Amino acid sequence: MTRRCSSIAIILTLTLGAALAFAQQPPAPQSAPTAAPDQSSEPAPPPGKVLFSRDLDTPAEQKPGDSIIPAASTPTDSLTDTERGALAFTAYDLDVHITPATAGISVRAGLTLRNDGAAPLTRLILQISSSLHWDALSLRSLTSSTTPLPFIAHFVDTDTDHTGKMSEAVATLPQPLAPGASISLTTLYSGTIAPSAERLERIGAPSDQALLADWDSVSPSLTALRGFGNVLWFPVSAPPVFLGDGARLFQSVGNSRLRNSAATVRLRLAVEYTGDPPDAAFFCGRRLPLTAISDNANLPAAESPGIATALFDPQPLGFRPLSLFVTDRPSSLAGTPANPALIAAVTSHYDALPAYAAAAVLVEPLLTDWLGPQPLTSLNLLDHSGQPFEDDALLVRPIRAAEPATLAPSLAHSLTHAWIQSTHPWIDEGLAQFLGLLWTERTSGRAAALTDLQDAARSLALIEPETPSNTAQSDSIAGSSLANATGEVFYRTKAAAVWWMLRSIVGDDALKQALQTYRLEAKLDRDPAGLQHTLETASHKDLNWFFDDWVYRDRDLPDLSIANVTPSPLTSRAGLPAGWMVAVEVRNDGYAAAEVPITVRSATTSDTQRLRIPGRSTASTRFVFATKPEQVEVNDGSVPETQSSIHTRQFALPAH
Repeated sequence: MTRRCSSIAIILTLTLGAALAFAQQPPAPQSAPTAAPDQSSEPAPPPGKVLFSRDLDTPAEQKPGDSIIPAASTPTDSLTDTERGALAFTAYDLDVHITPATAGISVRAGLTLRNDGAAPLTRLILQISSSLHWDALSLRSLTSSTTPLPFIAHFVDTDTDHTGKMSEAVATLPQPLAPGASISLTTLYSGTIAPSAERLERIGAPSDQALLADWDSVSPSLTALRGFGNVLWFPVSAPPVFLGDGARLFQSVGNSRLRNSAATVRLRLAVEYTGDPPDAAFFCGRRLPLTAISDNANLPAAESPGIATALFDPQPLGFRPLSLFVTDRPSSLAGTPANPALIAAVTSHYDALPAYAAAAVLVEPLLTDWLGPQPLTSLNLLDHSGQPFEDDALLVRPIRAAEPATLAPSLAHSLTHAWIQSTHPWIDEGLAQFLGLLWTERTSGRAAALTDLQDAARSLALIEPETPSNTAQSDSIAGSSLANATGEVFYRTKAAAVWWMLRSIVGDDALKQALQTYRLEAKLDRDPAGLQHTLETASHKDLNWFFDDWVYRDRDLPDLSIANVTPSPLTSRAGLPAGWMVAVEVRNDGYAAAEVPITVRSATTSDTQRLRIPGRSTASTRFVFATKPEQVEVNDGSVPETQSSIHTRQFALPAH
């Protein structure tokens, strides 16, 4: 099989779009020592009740920055990517203080880290954005006592942050951290997060276009921090990667999400304001209203300073970005008669809301039919002119008036996240893509939906490995099982095809029943095989063969061909013509089993059967036709293949 395009080009096109047209190899990373932070730039806390303290775990005699060793005394050039990639974060306990007027942010981050590497670690390597500076690191014991950790900080070029650099702290451990062992730290850091287009500008992107892609910042109107891959507002540990280096940046983002998906996250947020307080905070897709406390009630409202707070209790992170948004105005509702609060939009373009409500009315019947009568949550829309961002039921995008029919396809995808949520990305994102295909089918017909499915599957065929890994997980983006996939082309594109195939195998009614059961029982989502068992119960079919080849392992794609077609005339007992027997043999040169439709057509009629062809083998079926058959078709585009997903053969038969 010839694959003319590389998987790298496909991933770049899918992920960053036009901005990556300017990609080229970045300059070699450079390091620069960072002196001890200048504490004179720290904003003085407002008088009154203490709602935030960055030195909760810092001994009184230790001042931030005192533990920084001069950079010249430590060989930073000996740091390895193996060390940077060895740590997994199993808990984030964040206290964040934001000063929107100055783009300021101060953080106390309690971290629990595990050594997932093969060798003991004698030092820890942590990174934050280059616009932030490290103030202190300390070890935390079971008794909550702390021990200062000596460290140095330096800059490293990377495109995991919008500034194109990260501030890297290298802390020496008092004793090595064994493989599999965990350690708890308290870190203090601060600085500013302003819009930056440096990483895209250095690869040739025009500044205005770059800022539409890299729009993370702290500001009075909107604090928007999308996390690893956009802005390092929380500590990470990862090797430097670059946009010009193929797909490595996107692989790094996906691998980081998967490695840290079991972490629990908690946030105590404090936001300074003057005048009207901010309205709400969105942390990892969850929304909480901010509680405002005015610092001086005697001042006019427009001049009165205060602090607004929110507490997000510990929750599993899952395969998602560690994102934080703070909005300055309340949401406006745009719903349907059955679900008035279906969409909650933070926007000043109120003229657009009726169109969104009308589009929701169009899409709602599809969602209720497949997923149940009520959503689990509202779809939160934040109006922003930059590149769209999605985190489950949170969608950041431009909100403008448009025809409801134009908005409906994207709403079918986004509202799926309001109806059903999963910790498994192939279920969470794949279902949203699948509902989008169902919307196309409902509005434009099955042929149009299959065309969209085939167009998307072409990118999948280019990136799938020639020979399957036969393992549950692989370090590369290709060859990973769907259950552990970190690339969008897998957990969105391939997953949508998997859902379409499951629909064909078990039928619409069984799939709807399974989805409506699955979404309401959290224990099913916690079980890696919970969905399979739910589908088997609803359909009364054994689906182990399918999940083993398509979900739990990556067996590449099937490669089907029509091996043989044998038409034979039938005669009645009286010796008169009684039709035709057509035997169809199909070969699968791929490794994944496929159940595909086989259709035989004549000038006036057709007959379809489903045939399962195991990997690296053949299977056959027979048709009885009353009229003279003219064509056989194997697969109709519903099952992705390594090459064409539709196979036809014409045959001319003598009259009888």
